[in-house]
Amino acid sequence: MPDTFIYDFLLMVRANQENTSMTLASSTIGLVIGIVQLIIAIIFAVIALYIGYSVLGKITKGIDEQKELAKGNVAVGIIVAAVFFAIAIVVQSGVAGIGVGFSRAMAAGFMSVDGFIAIGVALLQLIIGIILAVAAIYLALNILDRLTKGVEEFEEIKKGNVAVALMMAGVIVAVALIIQSGVIGITSALI
Repeated sequence: MPDTFIYDFLLMVRANQENTSMTLASSTIGLVIGIVQLIIAIIFAVIALYIGYSVLGKITKGIDEQKELAKGNVAVGIIVAAVFFAIAIVVQSGVAGIGVGFSRAMAAGFMSVDGFIAIGVALLQLIIGIILAVAAIYLALNILDRLTKGVEEFEEIKKGNVAVALMMAGVIVAVALIIQSGVIGITSALI
């Protein structure tokens, strides 16, 4: 009897050690995946913000954002901040999709075809989110410009009209919030 008790005890200790090493290994893998996701998110965020800022320069009809910001034009600062905020709202949904893609890739095996497809689809969804964010901002500002015929928004912003800048910022952020749900829908469909 005592031999069986010791044997069972040793089996239990060994199983506990194996579970601990498996937990440590999966925690390490999870940490590495999290770091990779963070790096991808940072890279795509910088790219998205750069693209958004470049497109804003094309939309704002003759306003040199950098010069206006250097002069302290608060209205231009509000519009730039709204564009950055809007892009972040939409791209955040895409970054969340990367987490799902990596989880699926991990379950299927990173080096398997299914793993590559899961990661590829997640990255594609993030790229679609960036494109939709920039396109939505562009479209919203053009529609607003047509709806408010009595106000030359970009001239007012160049003059530093904060009220017009706040109105435009509200439109930009509202459109981004609406587009975000579409990006989430795309994420659900793709992943």
